Parts: sequence; structure tokens; C-alpha cells
Amino acid sequence: METTATPAPPGFSTAKKELIALLKRRSPQSLAELAGARGISRVAVLKHLEGLETQGVVARTVRRGGVGRPKAYFELTPEAARLFPAAYEQLSLYALEFIEKKLGRKAVVELLRQRSADLYQHHLPRMAGQSLEGRVTTLTEIRDKGGYMAELSARRRTGFELLEHNCPIRAMADQYGEACEIERQLFQSLLKADVDSTHRVVAGDPVCRFLIRGRATETV
Repeated sequence: METTATPAPPGFSTAKKELIALLKRRSPQSLAELAGARGISRVAVLKHLEGLETQGVVARTVRRGGVGRPKAYFELTPEAARLFPAAYEQLSLYALEFIEKKLGRKAVVELLRQRSADLYQHHLPRMAGQSLEGRVTTLTEIRDKGGYMAELSARRRTGFELLEHNCPIRAMADQYGEACEIERQLFQSLLKADVDSTHRVVAGDPVCRFLIRGRATETV
């Protein structure tokens, strides 16, 4: 089996991680090439690839050769870029530390609040005219595409439960805990609902958990 030093993205089975890593290093590849590299059957590889297609991180194209049936080739989609670690977080943390050193921690918090205000203005149009459930669903989609591995876990009698299985800003949140509270306030503003954070990855929990309750003026 071919090995690779490409970092494995979180939230996938070992087999899917290895296929993603293979396609990250070289795309597109045929089913036969991927099966040979993995050392397993084409049927098994195709099953994993179909799952990755459903998740939107792998796409296939069909090419006609000379003799025989057309061949399917697989490659990563632009959406897959979020699965791989980047240096942006380290650079962002360095910038915040520099600001704190020069201007104090209040300046860092002000920057985080301004960023939150910008995100509010950016995402607000997508919430327009939606019910609370629609806004929660939209927020879940936004966060999932942002790399938080978000899911709407359950609809409760009094509201909703949003789970985030990954924290792309973990290093920053570890040092600047204010970021978590500012994030919760952003959720409240976008959803026009009460949002409680009961679990946090930065606090050692396996997931960030948000309980969302509709206000008296709006039912769920």
C-alpha cells in the first residue's frame, strides 16, 4: 500500500482519509489506480468514494479512451480544501499577540468584536425572511462549510441543539477565551434567539454544544 505524509483530515474513517490523501497528492486518479495504491478491491474503494461524493469533497469525471468502456476518474473538489490544515491560524495568533503587546488585550477583544460585526453583516441577508428553524439550518450550513463540522443534532420542544465537532480556531480560543463568548453573541444576533453554550472543545469537551431557544415573540 502506498503511504503518504499528507495530514489526514478529521471526521472520516481511516480508509476515506487515505483516499483523500492520495487524491490530494495527485488528481485525478482512476478507480484502478486508487484500488492499487490502497491494496483493496475496486468495489471497496468505490463504496468509500461514493460516500465522499455525497459529502461533496470528491467528484468524478468520465473519460472515453480507445477500446473498451469509458473510465471514471476521481478528484477532490474545491470544498475539500477546508479539510487540510493551513498556516493561517498560526499567523492569526501571532498577529493577535503582536496587537496585545503593542496596544493591550482590550485592542484584541475589539478586533474580535469588529470581525464578528463584519460576519453578522455578511451572513444576515441569508437569514432574511426565514423562520427560526430556517435560520438555524442556514447557520449550521455556514459553520459546516467553515470547517467546524457542524450538525443540527436535535429539535427540542423549546428549541434546537447545534453541535460542532471541530474547532478551526482552537489555538486562538485557547489563548483568547473572549472569542468563544463573542461567537455565542454572534449566533444570538443572527438567529434572533437565546443561545447557551453548554460544552466547549477548548474546555476539554469533545464537542461544542449550543442550545438555541426561540424567544417569546417567535415560536420554533
